[in-house]
Amino acid sequence: MEEIEIRKVTVDDLEALQRIAKETFAETFSDSNNEENMAKYLDEGFSIEKLTREVHNGASQFYFALLNKEVVGYLKLNTGNAQTEAQDDHAFEIERIYVLAKYHGKKVGQVLYNKAVQVAEELNATYLWLGVWEENTRAIRFYQKNGFVAFDKHIFKLGEDEQTDIMMKKEIVK
Repeated sequence: MEEIEIRKVTVDDLEALQRIAKETFAETFSDSNNEENMAKYLDEGFSIEKLTREVHNGASQFYFALLNKEVVGYLKLNTGNAQTEAQDDHAFEIERIYVLAKYHGKKVGQVLYNKAVQVAEELNATYLWLGVWEENTRAIRFYQKNGFVAFDKHIFKLGEDEQTDIMMKKEIVK
């Protein structure tokens, strides 16, 4: 398989970011959620205005995974006040790792995860954390395989539906 390239997302990439974000989220969750809630979340959660604010936020970072110059997945990382749940100053959130379904099993998610660990180490974080929907067993297994353990739960609102996310963390060993 070709080498997976990781590239930081810039403001010039907003349309490509919106496209991959909507497509991967819909592929992952449409079968498990109603159409109205999904449409509302896709429109609000991935609007160009919201993505612009997030890309401009210095406490957030986005990265694309590319194969043959095609965006096949992406990563969103948060520190400080950009985190979706208040954590301490040494926390580092992986908010999103999403890969197009046709590239599942091709190590794209692992390469994105490895980039997250690299950035966390560069920023001297002491632990990584994330929230994953309790019904997303594929993702839970992926994070467990990478050493994450559950430590809490929080509510994620998809449209009008309140869903439970398992919060998982992993200490960074230096």
